[in-house]
Amino acid sequence: MYPLKMTAPCKDYIWGGTKLKTQWGKVCDLDKVAESWELSSYPGSESVVSEGELKGLTLTQAIEALGGKKVLGGHCAGLDRFPVLIKLIDAKNDLSIQVHPDDEYALKNENELGKTEMWYIVDADEGASLVYGFAKDVTREEYKAAIENNTLMDILNKVPVHKGDVFFIPAGMVHAIGGGILIAEIQQNSNITYRVYDYGRLGADGKPRQLHVEKAVEVSNLNRAPEITAKGTPEKRDGWTETFLASCRYFNVSKGECDSRAKLCAGPESFVSLLFLEGEGKVEWEGGSSSFRNGDSFFVPAGAGEFFVTGKAVFIVTRV
Repeated sequence: MYPLKMTAPCKDYIWGGTKLKTQWGKVCDLDKVAESWELSSYPGSESVVSEGELKGLTLTQAIEALGGKKVLGGHCAGLDRFPVLIKLIDAKNDLSIQVHPDDEYALKNENELGKTEMWYIVDADEGASLVYGFAKDVTREEYKAAIENNTLMDILNKVPVHKGDVFFIPAGMVHAIGGGILIAEIQQNSNITYRVYDYGRLGADGKPRQLHVEKAVEVSNLNRAPEITAKGTPEKRDGWTETFLASCRYFNVSKGECDSRAKLCAGPESFVSLLFLEGEGKVEWEGGSSSFRNGDSFFVPAGAGEFFVTGKAVFIVTRV
């Protein structure tokens, strides 16, 4: 087993930009790329192995070829599907105000998992901001009235953002990425979104985009947004520095920084995902290597053992 370099499917949404094509190496026929799904087993939108013996296989096919669930690790033993979906998101314009349901509601009503996620701000224009929950406690009646009266923005918590900021978005939190922000998103393996408000924007078909107000109101947490949790203290590893970013029962995420050569390990407990944000170099293992640049993603099977990041780099590390 060895680190698998992945190719991401790309998504074109009306709010997306061109940075993922021009600055992050994404190759596709789309004029603009709103999202690249860097580690995905989501049906119809799977990332694909780009090099080596398994080249051309989807993530699901590669996992089966390597022996099935055991390559996900012991922490995934009780799961019936791949646990995470990892994206790069280029928001040239504001995303809709939205919310995601939790597992219980989503499984009952959508036959899919809910969606808890986290954002790492890769880059942000000066003055960029996002929506992170409500500015105060609200009632369901106040929430509905604000949507109907077009005053929802008045009761939401708008937060300025800067490169390196981290936001944890549990299921039920109303939120929106603002324009001018590039984000690395780690989320549950789900694509359920309830759109609450979309500024009266028209879709590609010239019609107002669909809203899901009733479901959104039903699943939203109406309490004032919690304080934004600080990142962990950087800790020295073998050739690199690791900074804790977020942890929940679905994923554990940290940022890695390497100046020359970093030793990492994929033990039996979990696979390791690497998403490179800065720098260039190689991912090396016994018997092979693969080059990387910003925007490249690797899936390292559980039990693969030691591997190395060689070069100057900043990367996101995700485990379960």
